[in-house]
Amino acid sequence: MADNTDKKIATGLDAIETASKDELQALQLQRLKWTLQHVYNNVQHYRSSFDEAGVHPDDLKTLADLAKFPFTGKKDLRDNYPFGMFAVPREKVVRVHASSGTTGKPTVVGYTQKDIDNWADLVARSIRAAGGRAGDIVQVSYGYGLFTGGLGAHYGAERLGCTVIPMSGGQTEKQVQLIQDFQPSIIMVTPSYMLNIIEEMTRQGIDAANTSLRIGIFGAEPWTDAMRNEIETRAGIDAVDIYGLSEVMGPGVASECIESKDGPVIWEDHFYPEIINPDTGEVLPDGEEGELVFTSLSKEAFPVIRYRTRDLTRLLPPTSRSMRRMGKITGRSDDMLIIRGVNLFPTQVEEQILKHPQLAPQYQLVVTREGHMDKLDIVAELRPEVSGTLSEQDVKQLHLQLEHHIKTFIGVSCHVNILPANSIERTMVGKARRVVDNRKKA
Repeated sequence: MADNTDKKIATGLDAIETASKDELQALQLQRLKWTLQHVYNNVQHYRSSFDEAGVHPDDLKTLADLAKFPFTGKKDLRDNYPFGMFAVPREKVVRVHASSGTTGKPTVVGYTQKDIDNWADLVARSIRAAGGRAGDIVQVSYGYGLFTGGLGAHYGAERLGCTVIPMSGGQTEKQVQLIQDFQPSIIMVTPSYMLNIIEEMTRQGIDAANTSLRIGIFGAEPWTDAMRNEIETRAGIDAVDIYGLSEVMGPGVASECIESKDGPVIWEDHFYPEIINPDTGEVLPDGEEGELVFTSLSKEAFPVIRYRTRDLTRLLPPTSRSMRRMGKITGRSDDMLIIRGVNLFPTQVEEQILKHPQLAPQYQLVVTREGHMDKLDIVAELRPEVSGTLSEQDVKQLHLQLEHHIKTFIGVSCHVNILPANSIERTMVGKARRVVDNRKKA
């Protein structure tokens, strides 16, 4: 791959971004062999699952042989909570992040210093692909903390040589003030919240299309081309898609290139993608829609083997870079909702409801869209033995407690409505319809 040195000088890209297919696949195979051996030697879960499936790292001779190895799912991560999936001693882990799991326990991921450095490099690559350059001011409006968005974007922007405004999420008026005062050229935020920022500018009499912003790098939730067009028209910027998930790394697993804006390029030198039939597990050819699966190729602390993302999409051929792209996510193969960038499973809500002995295990999550932001209403009902015996004030206190617990333990704001016993419609032989998603499908 020595000939790519000239390409790096000429284009400013990493050599691998313009490498041939053979060069890329040779690197993938080398890294994949190392990763499989690494997890087999150091993670009891993978040693056991490989042995049970009758496969060994030595069985990988070609990239196609990866299909012989078992999948990894959220349940595996939950069963090994908190540090059981780490492939290095805990003392070598310099940072821990976490995301919502299907119960109150989060999905925990860890990073060595090398992992952090690779992550920063990949987010820097992503920002550069989106049109960012050293010296740009970047306003990071993803949340900081256990969520990977804020710190992932922050470290990547610094790695590229940008000036970072670590604004985090919320405080919309202050977001607008800092855009006016600090003059950032790039904002990294969820697309729905960007529309809120635009509306706040309009409320203040500011022309959103005439600010310092020229690029928006949007992720953490699915969004449509219609939303892209609206943001670009109203804010006068290029809106670029970035994709990631904490179990695989965080933001920067894939990113769109500003020159084409035709789907996020998967950084295949660090993440090997597959598309599978979600029902059979069969690997599907490029171009066919199915469930996206990732195997990490360079992670030390928390490698994942054939991790089922549950995102439904397809793999598309390379355009602006030498690596394949992913199409728009069309849905999920599980029951997860994404509410204002927060992953939410109905079972998480159920767990909080059942902490209150007055409430029955019947509930509905009603999702609507007010303006450009998702709104979550949770409908619960009282148990028959207490229904009609509680005062109006008791019920009000109960729903305030439930709202507080959902915000605290799940991380999403909602409105709770508690009804008398047997008020929620049952269907299919007594089963309740858990999710009512009234958001318009674009």
